[in-house]
Amino acid sequence: MSDWSREPDFQEPEAGTESDSESPVYQDSSEASKIYFLPNLMTAGNLFCGFVAIIRCIQAKFTSTAEGFSGDFLETIAKTPREFYEQAVWFILAAVIFDMLDGRMARMTRKESLFGKEFDSLADVVSFGLAPALLVFFVLLNPTEEFPLVRTLGGLVGFFYLLCAAIRLARFNVLTTPLLPQAETIPKYDFLGLPVPAAAGMVSSIVLVLNRFNLPSGALFLPVLLILIAILMVSNIRYPSLKTIGTHTRVDVRGFIFLFVLITAIFLFHFLAIAMVFLGYIFYGLGRHFALLKRARKASEA
Repeated sequence: MSDWSREPDFQEPEAGTESDSESPVYQDSSEASKIYFLPNLMTAGNLFCGFVAIIRCIQAKFTSTAEGFSGDFLETIAKTPREFYEQAVWFILAAVIFDMLDGRMARMTRKESLFGKEFDSLADVVSFGLAPALLVFFVLLNPTEEFPLVRTLGGLVGFFYLLCAAIRLARFNVLTTPLLPQAETIPKYDFLGLPVPAAAGMVSSIVLVLNRFNLPSGALFLPVLLILIAILMVSNIRYPSLKTIGTHTRVDVRGFIFLFVLITAIFLFHFLAIAMVFLGYIFYGLGRHFALLKRARKASEA
């Protein structure tokens, strides 16, 4: 139920009724803080995946420094730091799926509350803010052992990413609060800035690609990637929402073929295709943004 896949946690007023600013959406705090089982269970799953991803990052660093250690517990999970990092990536991607499901369930069952919205944002800070930042920081440690300054800068970049993710979520909560009327400049079906699940998916999928191809030196480019994605999260670039996609969504033949090719590519080249999906989403938003600016400039000159 985050800015990636959910609508605001309130019902739109029906035609002929008073606006949100004139009529309260919730009668009291107990109604606004209701805990609905299925949506919040998905949010808890999101938080759990983020927590496990952080644990896997710590275990990866521990196994890389504890030479000769062969604990039975660790061997049942993974044997090498690369395997731990890969598991961390899959848990972050699983958190993205849980994040999409909680919004779907809330809208399908019409069980939405302000509690669910705030709970989801807190879970997103862990799964899509802290977990990717720690993942990149730990992946950077080994290639930068001889460069303490680079390692320090990597830590600062990781915090910058986490800070922007938290700001992104806080801004989303403010823009969608039922306590304020929605401004006309705020898009209804788009997001202002890159959604945090997409940002985390991009970062973690790139780490997965580097891990699969055994390119530790490629980790040196991760801080640059983190900075660019962090800036996109707090930007005013509009990104399309997936919340309108459902069982009644219609697609043309080209869209159906594209979707079929995409699913096939993910099945055959999962770690590469997943990275390309997130990368395509990011560049689609950028391309559409600059196309709209160009169109607006031509309209003003006409």
